[in-house]
Amino acid sequence: MNNISPFCSCKKMDCPLHPTKHDKGCAPCISKNLKLREIPNCFFDLLPGSESRSGDFFEDFAKQVFSSRPNKG
Repeated sequence: MNNISPFCSCKKMDCPLHPTKHDKGCAPCISKNLKLREIPNCFFDLLPGSESRSGDFFEDFAKQVFSSRPNKG
């Protein structure tokens, strides 16, 4: 595939929207996520413990970000 971004970090290879399954890059995934008010799966990869999250919604991402912040005294 020629259209995959060199920074693609999505590990959900079984997803039909994964850039290796078509020639449209990340656009189908982003479009689906915007429509459903979700965050792309690859964004969660940066957050520890994200594999046990309850969903991919904006709120789920925000909760994961705040729960992974180091304690500030």
